Amino acid sequence: MLTLTSGAVQVIRTVTADPQLPPDTGIRIEPGINGSEALRLSVAPAPEAGDQIVEEEGAKVYLEAEVAQLLDDKTLDAQVDPQGDVAFTIAEGTEPV
Repeated sequence: MLTLTSGAVQVIRTVTADPQLPPDTGIRIEPGINGSEALRLSVAPAPEAGDQIVEEEGAKVYLEAEVAQLLDDKTLDAQVDPQGDVAFTIAEGTEPV
């Protein structure tokens, strides 16, 4: 199962903390458009049918079924640059950073 680093947990919780969002809001990762190898990441109000749910310390990640298999042995990390932009990265292995 996908592992989340403490950085990813913090960023996801910050992004989904808006009180106007539903309580199950999380980050959804799904395949790229038209067969692209890039993955798409978006804020989702709830998981979709068939999604694998990864939850750690209140941070929710919803993985589309195909993506869940692809990321099964990976780690999701996130960093915020000085301009406030968020960058998510996926690394090999399941050791939290």
